[in-house]
Amino acid sequence: MPGTNTKTPNWLSQTEHILEELNEGVGIADDQMRLIFANDALLQLAQYNREEIRGCTPDALFPAEDLPFIKRQHERDLRYGRHRYEFYLPRKDGQKIPAIFSGRMITAPDGQKYHVVIVTDITEQKRVEQQLRETNSLLEDRQREIEADLVLASRVQQSLAPRSVTWNDLSIETYYSPARTIGGDFGIVLPHSPDVLNVVLCDVTGHGIGSALLANRIYSETLHELERACGPGGVLRHVHEFVYTHLATDGFYFSMAAARFSQRGRRLTFAAAGHPPAMHVANRSLRLLESQNGVLGCLSETAPSESEDEIDLDSGDRLVLYTDGLVEVFNPTGEMLGEEGLASLVLRATKLRLPEMRQAVLDGVGAWRHGPLGDDVSLVIAEVR
Repeated sequence: MPGTNTKTPNWLSQTEHILEELNEGVGIADDQMRLIFANDALLQLAQYNREEIRGCTPDALFPAEDLPFIKRQHERDLRYGRHRYEFYLPRKDGQKIPAIFSGRMITAPDGQKYHVVIVTDITEQKRVEQQLRETNSLLEDRQREIEADLVLASRVQQSLAPRSVTWNDLSIETYYSPARTIGGDFGIVLPHSPDVLNVVLCDVTGHGIGSALLANRIYSETLHELERACGPGGVLRHVHEFVYTHLATDGFYFSMAAARFSQRGRRLTFAAAGHPPAMHVANRSLRLLESQNGVLGCLSETAPSESEDEIDLDSGDRLVLYTDGLVEVFNPTGEMLGEEGLASLVLRATKLRLPEMRQAVLDGVGAWRHGPLGDDVSLVIAEVR
């Protein structure tokens, strides 16, 4: 039975009205851990009336298995004078209310020590925490799904990368690396017949899933135009018209360079739009093949002409095609490598075998670059044997 004979000290009688005004529960116990006071907020939270709870000790309110924990918290209060911990408040109906207990030991005017505890209901906080855990679990599941999708998308994207081939008197080495898991570059190295081989590099603005999806669709349309035996200029024009009509959105554009090799690789037809200049290396000198048109896909007036460059190639000549991720890289002082820097790397590597030249160029760009890769990188080097 509660300690019905437990008396309220005079000093407490003088402060009860103040404690009753508080929104948080307040309980005061004597040195025997008997509850001598509980304000209305605490009584409402625990759903006891004052007579039921007055004089109770912890063993009258808590199950036996929790008493050792309560005793330890009380001992800490005695040792340090104050303590704060999270536990639960037992209700009369057996429900456990999650709460923060802030305890403090005081010495009353009568010289007796009392234990003052402020009880803060954290039910809503716990409900929100549980919702957050459930939401985080769903997000983690979704993240795993996205990562699995990205792995698959990366495999698809890698299938759009150009492949190294040997065709008639022509050898081609390629490289592709996205700035993220997937990117917006793609390349095509496609023998159309025993007499013609097409090489295309395309750079779609942006990075990530959206750019990769657009690149995939443009890739399909480009293959369709190549199968129709369009020349490089015609490929650029038809792909631009398709994208402008069916895919164009605000801020979207792409660049493209297209090369057609014929006569066993000794004749080059070249056209480009908005793309970094290709590099033709012959007799240890380098010539830039500039784009004849601006970027594609965004404006009807940027539709490319079908003008093309015709170039005769000799044994030992090399053609370098790339996307701007290879030149728009910066060193620690903020200087961009640029086309001149890349041209210097290309010229220094022209005596190397084609695979070694490709690696030397990539190593040179990597040595210049400060920080992670900022853009997708595609590189195609062709050599006439």
